Amino acid sequence: MVKGHLIFGLDVGTHSIKALVVLKKPQEKDLEIISQAEIKNIGMRKGVVINSNEVSEKIIEAVSICKQGLDRKIGSVITSINGSHLLFLPGKGLVSVSRADQKISEADIERAFQASRSGVSLSANQEILEVFPQEFIIDGQLGIKDVEGLRGIRLEVKTLCLVAFSLYLKNLSDSVLGADLEIEHILPSVIASSQSVLDQEEKESGVALIEIGAGTTSLAVFEEGNLVDAMVFPIGSNNITNDIAIILKTEIEEAENIKKSFTGFSLKESRKTISKIIEARTKEIFNEVNKELKRAGKTKLPAGIVLTGGGANLSKIVDFAKKELKLHCRLGLPKGFSPEINDPSWSTVCGLVLDGAKTFEGEDNLLFSRNGIFRKIKSIFQIFNP
Repeated sequence: MVKGHLIFGLDVGTHSIKALVVLKKPQEKDLEIISQAEIKNIGMRKGVVINSNEVSEKIIEAVSICKQGLDRKIGSVITSINGSHLLFLPGKGLVSVSRADQKISEADIERAFQASRSGVSLSANQEILEVFPQEFIIDGQLGIKDVEGLRGIRLEVKTLCLVAFSLYLKNLSDSVLGADLEIEHILPSVIASSQSVLDQEEKESGVALIEIGAGTTSLAVFEEGNLVDAMVFPIGSNNITNDIAIILKTEIEEAENIKKSFTGFSLKESRKTISKIIEARTKEIFNEVNKELKRAGKTKLPAGIVLTGGGANLSKIVDFAKKELKLHCRLGLPKGFSPEINDPSWSTVCGLVLDGAKTFEGEDNLLFSRNGIFRKIKSIFQIFNP
């Protein structure tokens, strides 16, 4: 048996489920791909599970492929969550430093995070899943990142709190648990993708990651290394497929093939109709993104735009994004993985296993986030199964 830790990433998407098993060997940074699988999914709409039994069956199919030849059991997974029910709301926590010598402890930091959570207004059917720090403030001094061990009287933290609709959260967890798997961690798909396609330099300079999936399009903006804005829009590449099927009066499968084989925004008569369909929907997606960037005051990003997700495979979409968003744009591919999965549609699952690998490197997971997403799974079950 090869020494090391097996890490299992599971991207539960509207169009397909992607599973990836990697080996993290001691003292090595690179991950060795052990197995992978992609299964067409059913039971989801616009990023959320609407039939957990159907999704469970598809997860079981993907897991069975990945298990072939493994000498160990796949027990727990790091999985993705998506859908426009996800909200990223600002939070702010303020606490007094507890130690007599005024040194800030980990307990003080945890209390500040808890205070930021408590200040977020939630409805009865919402849950805060994770808290992402943006900035620490000590006695009014702004812009501090690593505060543990520093001295001060008052500690503040500004955060983004990830909020989800509890029922959709439970449906997703039921789907995974129904496949006889435990949930180790859950990440929003665009946040997972950011780990596999963005450079730290881009995150420091200022960059927007746009992940175009089948049912949704997700946006995540980074500045000074931190997540500063994020949003999920209920429109994706399936909308293009559906438009082609309706206008050309063809089956969905054929419409999907037409979309994938389309080679550019052309004005040739034989392609003009398809070109107009694709351009209209793509323009709508980027208009929604642009509105959010303007609202957040993030239209001037030095590192520009990175496109990923299955919809980023659409021909000429990088050039179209440059034109619509008026920023430098590149295609985001998962870095450091084998050619078989060197595709933007695999960005999320690659990011999931990278997040899992950090656990074994002794690093804080994702962006120094607090209150890991499915450490809360028990409380969610208590809501629905008192």
